[in-house]
Amino acid sequence: MYTIYQKIIGNHREIYLMGHSCSKKSGCDDDGAYEGEWYGFPPLRNALIAAGIAVPGFLLGSLGVIPEPAVNQLFFVAILIGAYHWALEGFEELIHEHAIDIEMLMIAATLGAIVLGLWEEAAALVILYAAAEGVEHITYARTRASIRKLLDLAPKEAVMIRNKAEQVVPAEQLEVGDLFLVKPGAGIPTDGIIVKGRSSINEAAVTGESVPAEKQEGMKVFAATVNGEGALTVRATATFSDNTLTRMIHMVEEAQEQKGKTQAFIEKFGRKYTPAVFLVSLILIVVPPFFGIPFDELAIRGVVLLVAAAPCALVMSTPVAVAAGIGSAGKHGILIKGGIHLENLGKTQAVAFDKTGTLTTGTPGVTDIIPLNGDDPAVLRIAYTIERCSDHPIGRAIVKHAETGGIQPYEAVDACALPGQAATAIIGGTPYFAGRPEYFTGVSLDAGTRRTIDWLRAEGKTVISVGTEEEILGMIAVRDQVRPNAKTMIEELHAMGIATIMLTGDNGITARAVAADLGIDDIRSDLKPEDKTAAIESLKEKYSAVVMIGDGINDAPALARATVGIAMGTVGTDAAIEAADVALMADDLSKVPEAIAFGKKALAVSNQNIVFSLAVLAIMIPGALLGVLGIAAAVVFHEGSELLAVANGLRMVKR
Repeated sequence: MYTIYQKIIGNHREIYLMGHSCSKKSGCDDDGAYEGEWYGFPPLRNALIAAGIAVPGFLLGSLGVIPEPAVNQLFFVAILIGAYHWALEGFEELIHEHAIDIEMLMIAATLGAIVLGLWEEAAALVILYAAAEGVEHITYARTRASIRKLLDLAPKEAVMIRNKAEQVVPAEQLEVGDLFLVKPGAGIPTDGIIVKGRSSINEAAVTGESVPAEKQEGMKVFAATVNGEGALTVRATATFSDNTLTRMIHMVEEAQEQKGKTQAFIEKFGRKYTPAVFLVSLILIVVPPFFGIPFDELAIRGVVLLVAAAPCALVMSTPVAVAAGIGSAGKHGILIKGGIHLENLGKTQAVAFDKTGTLTTGTPGVTDIIPLNGDDPAVLRIAYTIERCSDHPIGRAIVKHAETGGIQPYEAVDACALPGQAATAIIGGTPYFAGRPEYFTGVSLDAGTRRTIDWLRAEGKTVISVGTEEEILGMIAVRDQVRPNAKTMIEELHAMGIATIMLTGDNGITARAVAADLGIDDIRSDLKPEDKTAAIESLKEKYSAVVMIGDGINDAPALARATVGIAMGTVGTDAAIEAADVALMADDLSKVPEAIAFGKKALAVSNQNIVFSLAVLAIMIPGALLGVLGIAAAVVFHEGSELLAVANGLRMVKR
């Protein structure tokens, strides 16, 4: 069976499910996920047909209506039909891989039961095993393919604009550079940049964020997101088959095939354990007659052991939980690039953050307006009038703050910026300036004002004084804006028992101010990229599993060195996704504890399944050797434990 999971559901037209090449012809979609009614899946369908033959035959034979030879013939037909697909895989594995897998154990058990004349038991084994395998693989395939349902959200048609005329075309026909119209309430067929219009866009399908994002000219939009109230003209930046959503889905599918350490160990164990079970069973069947021990008694035990000791539940203990966890996380805008990363997320003991662009937005904002010889609106209005000529980030922050507050500028002349010093404008015939307090050398500041400046700077803020050459009217404090949900995220991590560390290239004053606001445990400032990498190494010595979160390629070395590297805000940024083990599709820090919670839940479910599977084997193997279990009972317990392991793994879907 473990070979199934090495071949199951990838980005290929055909996959192997129970030895069955699953393609469109047999009811599977392009990527191998079975589609159709559950009873149409070949192994399960064969099991139902076999049961339809065996059960009536058994009942009629019990009543004496059909003689025993005829009943056995019915059982033989049922065995052939029910075992066809899974037996075929067993033989393929034996011939091509020279390996004995779980299917070979079942084949041997079936043949052994037939040789011993236990036709009813042989038929029951085949039917129950095939039915359980069919249900398991339908469940597994649909779990693996559920992320692809997001593609249904993307409209199949687009309103293309060509030569100023609108034309409805299949979305697949859109090429990079084409213009298309998105009407209010319509879905967006592919990625693009708005060239006309403004609206709010529901980006939940891509980012997992339910609050609509405000969009205007020059901003990106993404496939499968839904337009709000305004019509938009968009220039395509990706084809329908290569948009953000499609790439995200392919990444999730590829990630679901990546194994964690636990899964890899179990599969390696299974490759040695399964032949050992076969050998022990063979010894029980072949050796006793040479020592005068009755053949039938130990032979039956050997056949039962083939079923009881088959590690189906153990092999399935991890992959279902991993596949379901990665798929569920993907639907929430969290791309986990493999089972090992999901597993490592579950072991997280510390999270390290870059500051600028991660804990903060990377853009300054006005935090304080302090009038000295005027009032707040007057100080802001003068600063707004002056800074309109400036391209400096601080100047843009002041302009944005004023415009948001509905402030109107004064009429000004000769507005200009003095590089490295201040910005100036003549208002009402008087030159006004906005710059650092040190620029106003001709103004004497009292002790209270100096204390205010020192206090603001101690909080990591940049202070801009506004006034004339003879007088400072007031001060405006600006600081890189902390993300709105950063503090809540830190609190959630602390509640999970996870330490938090800031790694930043900024100065210590600014770093301490932001860390104090957020409640971060440890601060390491003035770091170069190589210093961040060294810091990650030291943190891994203290905390065995360390997550690093950054916002771009400059953090790539630290992201790569961490146990798990998480890149945030990566919508449309392929390079950032490549640099990290986990990618958050939106600038949403609340996804960080959510990603770690996915990992912890998947790890817990996998461990539960492993313990349960080993407990079942510990009970069933002695039961088989001691003759307590019969073939039918062994099959029921064996397949029941397998389905319970699958069902427990599927709890990840509901997270």
